[in-house]
Amino acid sequence: MAEQVSEVKGEIGAVRIANEVVAIVAGLAAIEVPGLSGMSGGVVGGIAERLGRKNLAKGVKVEVGEREAAIDLYVIVDFGVRIPDVATQVQTSVKRAVETMTGLKVVEVNVHVQGVAFGKEEEPEEVETRVR
Repeated sequence: MAEQVSEVKGEIGAVRIANEVVAIVAGLAAIEVPGLSGMSGGVVGGIAERLGRKNLAKGVKVEVGEREAAIDLYVIVDFGVRIPDVATQVQTSVKRAVETMTGLKVVEVNVHVQGVAFGKEEEPEEVETRVR
């Protein structure tokens, strides 16, 4: 798969922004939203995984044109949050970050909720045994 880039020609040259850069910006903006547990592998992976710092574009699909971008995010939300509110905050945060950092106009931010995280399960306390 060829790497796509957005190119803006200016007076002194061109600025090219790779799709991967737009995806990383979108992913970082998304995980800052309270109530979002992490990102999912989406259509390709299908297995929900927490977003690590190693793969910042995980769960983000972007289409970038010369001046516009469309973004799909595959997310996992925390249990107990109001999903529409979290999704709206993610859309706003991602749109603002991508437009500010890249200069591209974001025409869509689609949030696909792939799962719910129930938090860390508590480990059972060790019980003293009566026999040795």
